[in-house]
Amino acid sequence: MAGSSHGHTPAAWTGVIIAFIGFCVAGAFMVMDQPLGFWAGMVVVLLGGVVGGIMRMMGLGQPKELHQPHRMTGDREPAGAKG
Repeated sequence: MAGSSHGHTPAAWTGVIIAFIGFCVAGAFMVMDQPLGFWAGMVVVLLGGVVGGIMRMMGLGQPKELHQPHRMTGDREPAGAKG
């Protein structure tokens, strides 16, 4: 994935940061035994996915044409075959 620059976009970073904050909020309220706060944190997690998706549709995500199809082992030429 490092070769395709997977996830290195403003949409990806924003969505993940918002989701991470939501997980932290949900975890803190879970430890404090506050179900309403836990579910509020889970809503923030979902909001991170929605915001990331909207930003991707706005053109701030990875363009589809940059993704190279992954080759399966059977699709490769044998090591000694050249030509």
